[in-house]
Amino acid sequence: MLDKSADWVTFIHGAGGSSAIWYKQIRDFRRAFNVLLIDLRGHGKSKSPKYDRMQKYSFDLIGDEIIEVLDHLAIKHSHFIGISLGTIIIREISERYPDRIKTLIMAGAIMKMNTRGQVLMRLGFILRSIIPYLLLYKLFAFIIMPRSKHKESRYLFIQEAKKLYQKEFIRWFSLVAQVNPLLSLFRIRETGIPTLYVMGQEDYMFLPSIRKLVTNHTSSKLSVIPDCGHVVNVDKPEEFNAIAMAFLKARVY
Repeated sequence: MLDKSADWVTFIHGAGGSSAIWYKQIRDFRRAFNVLLIDLRGHGKSKSPKYDRMQKYSFDLIGDEIIEVLDHLAIKHSHFIGISLGTIIIREISERYPDRIKTLIMAGAIMKMNTRGQVLMRLGFILRSIIPYLLLYKLFAFIIMPRSKHKESRYLFIQEAKKLYQKEFIRWFSLVAQVNPLLSLFRIRETGIPTLYVMGQEDYMFLPSIRKLVTNHTSSKLSVIPDCGHVVNVDKPEEFNAIAMAFLKARVY
């Protein structure tokens, strides 16, 4: 039930996923907040024939669609929680709509691609129209989440990715060319919005750059969850929920 006195928390999933990725968060967060789960275009329940006519995919257009949802629901301000690619999307929104954001929680945040990540993205860009997208996605999942303890996260993302189709995957992969300049800007420019990075200790591809970033951004904090991979909200849901809720409540009450 909607509580008009409670703050809103908007959840943004990663590439190939859907709002289902937050199933271990919904119950805890609904106890204190109004919860908005977004399915990005072409994902989850946001599938529509109109997307077949949209050839251009960009971070600003995707961000605008999220703001349109908030406008439709008359939500003036919200806390935002993103995972993986979702962190790039909400960080981009914070550049253009800072007045709509109360706080940012960046889980499994992507703020810089290491050498392996750069090679992976270039390989995917080259092969995106050649091999079945699901095979490529499985390869990405195993490289980013390689350990046996990451099995649940890999399985969930792959199951959700199966609901995509080749053309939609290719459209999303067109965003690759926009990533490096955008991430470079994010690392330089501080938003001033209270931001919490929640990273897994075993997120070897992205954690090092986040450690460096928070030393330069005074409005940002980092919480590292031990024995945890890239998808922290699935690998360690109880720890993630406690850390995220404590951060939000400290800024609400």
